[in-house]
Amino acid sequence: MSQATVAIRPARGFVLPRFLTSEHPFPWLAPITAVLLIFGVYPLLYALWLSLHKRNPATRISIFDPEYNWLKILTDDRMWGAIGHTYLYTIVAIAIELVLGLLIALLLDTDRRGYGVLRALMTLPLVVPPAVTGMMFLLMMDGSFGVLSRGLYATGLLSPSTPILANSSTALTGILIADVWQWTPFMVLIMMAGLRALPKDPYEAAAIDGATPVQAFFKLTLPMLSKIIAIAVLIRGVDLFRTFDYVKVMTEGGPGTATETLTAYAGTIYFKNADFPYASTIALMTLILVVVTSSLFIKIFKVRF
Repeated sequence: MSQATVAIRPARGFVLPRFLTSEHPFPWLAPITAVLLIFGVYPLLYALWLSLHKRNPATRISIFDPEYNWLKILTDDRMWGAIGHTYLYTIVAIAIELVLGLLIALLLDTDRRGYGVLRALMTLPLVVPPAVTGMMFLLMMDGSFGVLSRGLYATGLLSPSTPILANSSTALTGILIADVWQWTPFMVLIMMAGLRALPKDPYEAAAIDGATPVQAFFKLTLPMLSKIIAIAVLIRGVDLFRTFDYVKVMTEGGPGTATETLTAYAGTIYFKNADFPYASTIALMTLILVVVTSSLFIKIFKVRF
């Protein structure tokens, strides 16, 4: 007895477009490539084009003059002062955050009960917007009612006649305090990841040989963490070089120009003076300094990614 052959049709459902099922990487790289071109390459080229023009503030007309802004930078004392403030701010902030981050990471590098909560709490300052952090410390350092200022007055470390942010000798320190509070946890997280990745065998051998914890730290921990430290310093240094929020909110570059960094100076030229070509030139100079400094750091410390 013959059996009837039944044709089974595949159920029709949602079918992905062919280019999404291809193994070629272009469909997956296209969106991020478009984002980089729109928000990265185009602004850079536009800033370069602006830097080749001279703007007349009276007529608000830009004239093509390739040398004007670049020669102006060389004779701009305020520009060189901003470069000095930027490097000073970056170096001091990195040094403090690195030392504090490593020390706190060593304290939290344990599996004891409750330390996981402490490690989680360390990330809270990182989620606060820098502008909000700047406003918080601006209020805390207020000469009349700020809790930090009044505490320093009570201990005699600061005179009420010289408020922190209103004194040219202490204003940059006030901004640094806000930066250190917010970004030291970033260093802590990186250092803890590095500490957790270190092998245990060298420490066991050092303990058998009678090495003290201090000797183990300087002879084993620091050398093995050197690459992690270098990468952390590089990432944090690039970020510090373009600091704008704290300066803008807390001092606006003052008193005078005592806390004016490169990005703050560029912001002043752009928003207050409306000299877009010169502001773009300062921004490009900042980029050049970042690239040169980072390249030297990578070459000297032999950083590998």
